Amino acid sequence: MNRFLAGCVCLSVGLGLCFAPGCGRKPSGDILVGVVAPKTGEAATFGISTENGIRLAVEEVNAAGGLGLLPGARKIRLIVEDDKGDPVAGKLAFSRLIEAKGVCAVIGSVTSKVSIAGADVAENSRTPMISPASTNPMVTLGKRYVFRACFIDPFQGRVTASFARTELKAKTAAVLYDSGNDYNKGLAEVFREVFTESGGEIVAFESYPERSNDFRPQLTKIAAAKPDVLFMPNYYNDIALQATQARSIGIEAVFMGGDGWDSPDLVKAAGDAVEGGCFSNHFCVESDRPQVRKFVEAYRAKHGVPPDALAALGYEAAQILFDAVRRAGADDPEKIRDALEQTNMETLSGPITFDDKHNPVKPAVILKIVEGKQAFQTWVRP
Repeated sequence: MNRFLAGCVCLSVGLGLCFAPGCGRKPSGDILVGVVAPKTGEAATFGISTENGIRLAVEEVNAAGGLGLLPGARKIRLIVEDDKGDPVAGKLAFSRLIEAKGVCAVIGSVTSKVSIAGADVAENSRTPMISPASTNPMVTLGKRYVFRACFIDPFQGRVTASFARTELKAKTAAVLYDSGNDYNKGLAEVFREVFTESGGEIVAFESYPERSNDFRPQLTKIAAAKPDVLFMPNYYNDIALQATQARSIGIEAVFMGGDGWDSPDLVKAAGDAVEGGCFSNHFCVESDRPQVRKFVEAYRAKHGVPPDALAALGYEAAQILFDAVRRAGADDPEKIRDALEQTNMETLSGPITFDDKHNPVKPAVILKIVEGKQAFQTWVRP
């Protein structure tokens, strides 16, 4: 059901009035914002970090008195749904938040496959959506109401391939990716294209079905090709197994990957197997930018650990949305959408604007695992 086509008439001239059954928006109540994230399932650590970052941004705004929309200081209230890392569950979560809860916008989801499913719901209901971390280009493609806070896979793929060629001096590369995930497949294909165009040779291009746990058949072929680098654009739980199995059969290549590597569980599970591995990411905890230092200190004080990139992206996505709501002057979805398109602000990663496909113009960082910790290598700007 589309709430805008089912008798929900929101008279939101700065007030957000709605009298339709099931719509949670009230003239002077909280500003309702939905969150869709994987709190259980294979990407659970991503979802938990993302929600932590979002909640920190909410706490800061509410502690300062809310967004100040008429008829008085109105605070933000989050309604969180667990998508379990599953597109079907994610689509239902978006529907519940928009149609039953009456949120004015949704922050989510984390994985591209869920965000692609949720984007259809957001677009059809004319409700703004901003994904913190979904990097597949299809998430926002052709959508008026869908935005993202992260760079996209083609940029990330170019960054990693260029780093392999120019900094690691790699002449040959192998690729191992999850064929059942749009994120993994997209990164793999872009890496192959850019690495080859720059004069490198792809000596193995291997895929595996989703939820595999034995990668030795593919790794055996890769071992025979003896690549300089092995690019694995997969999530941390798969990487831990792949890195361990690769080292056990004698693969000596430098391991590389994308932002799916960014989880504290990776080193815990893989240990020395991922030592020296390099991956692209959205955030560097070592940055000396004042905004980053403040965020890191606040996050560490609350959770006892430094934030990862998913926490930073959740925080950024929330900041971008709240800035748009403030400039819109109302929790009206259409006005928020228009304000999002005009975004021009400072975030953790620096100045941010949106291109015509609602993708942010922002840099990527290359990190290397050194003695079990992430070490800064370089920033790469668009």
